[in-house]
Amino acid sequence: MAHEPLIDIALLTPETATGQAADLLKGAKARMGFLPNMYGYMAQLPGVLAGYLSAYESFRQTAGFTPAEQETVLLVISRANNCDYCMAAHSMLADKKSGVPADALAALRAGTPVPDAKLQALASFTERMVISRGQPTKAEVDAFLAAGYEPTHVLGIVLGIATKTYSNYVNHLAGTEVDAMFAAYKVA
Repeated sequence: MAHEPLIDIALLTPETATGQAADLLKGAKARMGFLPNMYGYMAQLPGVLAGYLSAYESFRQTAGFTPAEQETVLLVISRANNCDYCMAAHSMLADKKSGVPADALAALRAGTPVPDAKLQALASFTERMVISRGQPTKAEVDAFLAAGYEPTHVLGIVLGIATKTYSNYVNHLAGTEVDAMFAAYKVA
């Protein structure tokens, strides 16, 4: 269930947008084959959509995580930020595209321990980074690194948090409705 909108902004489409917003929406639709609802709200201020798209692509391409680890990071952040839209979208991606085992996905959605020890270490540290606003303890960093991650993965989590800050916050403000393709994964 989407949150009630907190601001009154229109959902832009490639047909209703102009300038940079139209270009960004057309490009996103061409790459993805559809246009997620949240993009239409982000496009109201093209810098938000451009920043999100850049951060998202960079996270996917450069953070050094496997697809399953990427979804772990994005799901934990979205759950911590209570973003129903992103929980549904990333649950679908985790299930259909990223190879997250069903038991791990169920745990990530519920906020319970993940059966895979390495994914659990990633989930725990990601949550700690969000909750502490980027101020984990040295012991927490060391535990994360001891689980098999590198210092650059810590920065990868920062990039994931930046990415999800764009989307989680816009979805809260706009009350973004979950797209039909993600509907089966809505948070109960």
